[in-house]
Amino acid sequence: MRGPVDPNPADIESRDPVPVIPGELPVLPLRDTVLFPNSFMPLAVARESSVHLIDRALATGSLIAVFTQRDASVEEPSQDDLYRVGTASQIHKMFKLPDGSLRLIVQGLARVVLDEIVEHKPHIRARVHEVEDIVLPDDHIEIDALVRNIRSGFQQVVSLSPLLSDDLQTLAANVAEPGRLADFIASSLTTIDTPAKQAVLEVIDVRARLDTLNRVLTQELEVLELGSRIQSQVQSEVGRNQREYFLREQIKAIQKELGEGDDQAKEVEELRERIEAAGMPDAVRKDALRELDRLARMPVAAAEYTVSRTYLDWLVALPWQKRTDEVIDLPKTKGVLDADHSGLERPKDRILEYLAVRKLNPAVKGPILCLVGPPGVGKTSLARSIATSLGRTFVRVSLGGMRDEAEIRGHRRTYIGALPGQIVQGLRRAESKNPVFILDEIDKLGADFRGDPASALLEVLDPEQNSAFRDHYLDVPFDLSEVLFITTANILDPVPPALRDRMEVLEIPGYTEEEKLTIAREHLVAKQVANHGLTAEQVAFTDEGLQQVIRGFTREAGVRNLERQIASLCRKVARRRAEGDEAAVAIDGAAVLDLLGAPTFMDEEMEERTKEPGVAIGLAWTAAGGDVLFVEASRMAGTGTLTLTGQLGEVMKESARAALSWFRAHAAVYGADPDFFKGSEIHLHVPSGAIPKDGPSAGVTMVAALASELTRRPVRGDIAMTGEITLSGRVLPVGGIKEKVLAARRAGIREVILPRLNEKNVKEDLGADLRAGMTIHFVQSIDEVLLLALPPAPAAAEDRRTRRPQPSVQ
Repeated sequence: MRGPVDPNPADIESRDPVPVIPGELPVLPLRDTVLFPNSFMPLAVARESSVHLIDRALATGSLIAVFTQRDASVEEPSQDDLYRVGTASQIHKMFKLPDGSLRLIVQGLARVVLDEIVEHKPHIRARVHEVEDIVLPDDHIEIDALVRNIRSGFQQVVSLSPLLSDDLQTLAANVAEPGRLADFIASSLTTIDTPAKQAVLEVIDVRARLDTLNRVLTQELEVLELGSRIQSQVQSEVGRNQREYFLREQIKAIQKELGEGDDQAKEVEELRERIEAAGMPDAVRKDALRELDRLARMPVAAAEYTVSRTYLDWLVALPWQKRTDEVIDLPKTKGVLDADHSGLERPKDRILEYLAVRKLNPAVKGPILCLVGPPGVGKTSLARSIATSLGRTFVRVSLGGMRDEAEIRGHRRTYIGALPGQIVQGLRRAESKNPVFILDEIDKLGADFRGDPASALLEVLDPEQNSAFRDHYLDVPFDLSEVLFITTANILDPVPPALRDRMEVLEIPGYTEEEKLTIAREHLVAKQVANHGLTAEQVAFTDEGLQQVIRGFTREAGVRNLERQIASLCRKVARRRAEGDEAAVAIDGAAVLDLLGAPTFMDEEMEERTKEPGVAIGLAWTAAGGDVLFVEASRMAGTGTLTLTGQLGEVMKESARAALSWFRAHAAVYGADPDFFKGSEIHLHVPSGAIPKDGPSAGVTMVAALASELTRRPVRGDIAMTGEITLSGRVLPVGGIKEKVLAARRAGIREVILPRLNEKNVKEDLGADLRAGMTIHFVQSIDEVLLLALPPAPAAAEDRRTRRPQPSVQ
């Protein structure tokens, strides 16, 4: 049974006497409704058992007991499914509907307690007993106070609630008895739930009932007051928005009369269309529209107008959804890389492996590649070739000398002239969200009071974080996960460890003479001939001429200086033609010497430098590739001191002391005075004193120079060496083997001494073409080094010849 809780207490005080409540009554279960004594309520009856109950009750006297169900979903409630306190009621009117259901008007008479259900079929019948209100003598003062408070609270609830009639205040004022007043007010509150009403019904003590009702009223009043405040705020906001709308419309009308505002409105609408068409994420689009609304309300002459307009221009110009269609064709990519770059097999293989994985799994988060190598070996052009082979756009940002973090993340808009960082600017230039983005010279980053750009790059170069990169100027997230970042560096030492950890390093070594010849023949000559307005018929470079340039005028790991020398030859030919000499020119060896003059580097220089005792040729690794260095030793009268010059680092100084100590311990073996150090001063110098030098790999060279000076036997001028030494005379492995061997080849040296433990590096890094014409000795001890580097003493020549180690690789 369900019915609206709509009490109609007309004439509550003057009504017929309450009939005697019998001890056994038919029970009508109610759903979500509580009937109070002295109140009228319409009920809807539809259950078959309840309809039968009403028919029997009308035939026998129209008295029934009404109890509320604990769970409204129960169809056939038992005693446990009903609340224990209900209301004895009298049926006043009944209406039958066509569907068989009934409509009743019932009046609550008195509270009754459910003792026991005695019959379930055809309807519920139970034993009940009536309970009367209890008023204790000491409660009158408290009851009076509660009645006043309840009347006041009920008046406020009626005034705030739109569901309650104002007449209820008058009706409540006419109820004098406190218990009946509580029942009337509880039955009138349509917004409180059934358990709260049932709680009021079950309280027999009048003071306690009033106290329970007072708590319910207080809570209901708080809810209504809060709702009223919310409604007031909403109405105030709506009123303010309407007022602003009308004022803006008036401003537009005034501007239209004055001939102003049309351009601004047109501009705003154009920006709105571009924002909708940009494909921004919902959160970014919401921010852009909010800024656009702010712009529309702003006078054109305001200083902030240009700032806001520029910000929106940057937002709509970014490639939120634009991307280049990637075509991964490994044979094509290999062809492009081979055509653009000679050699570099290992870096090219790694790039092809990365692309193969991406082809099989396009969603993979690829590594950040870092190309490390000397200047001029083709790091940047290799990245450009990757972009060309994939069909992606190419963006390059030079990080050399960058010291401001804002160059990466952008400036905040509060600053005058603020702009986004280089990452966002590069994406705007690329007009694609998946370009090949090269960060050049990452090892040249600086840091000062404006921040550390390397730290800002940590997020950019982390595939796990850069999907929500937030530029300070834009202040909205942008997805960088589809960008293929490639970085370049000459050396890795200046790169912070955290940044280095985010990159996969691909080392690009220097070129061999043969590779330089191929690069010059296939790339550099044609480029420079065209740049100088010449043709292949007017000037032709022979292999002999190019080899002369490579050997005599360049000594580098890359090809930049080689390209400069070729350009110099082209300029001289261009001048001849401009002066009227139309004859074709063949650039051979003689022509190179005629046009460029005497060679800068000559092979016989090494022999000349080592004619005197005390000079040895070493091999070193530098940021520009491998290089040869000389170590010079000199002995003079003194007091047993060792002088070291040439801007040597601490490690190199320790190597010099170790070399001197080892030779002092073995001086007699090599025919030197064991006490030579007591009355002498030893001076070790490494030329090119303006260049700082450090590292342990010059140890064997220092021992050779000291031994040469102290035995007065010159070191061979056709052999170079590298290796770390120990006091026990062992030769330890060093790094940069390929670069050092290439440096020896460039210098015309065809015989080198390397540590035995570096033999595996030679086999892995140096192909047969690089080893051709080279004699490489692998040694384990300083004795073996000196046997190879120093000519034997006349007296011991025969004795020591048998100990001379044979070449290990040729």
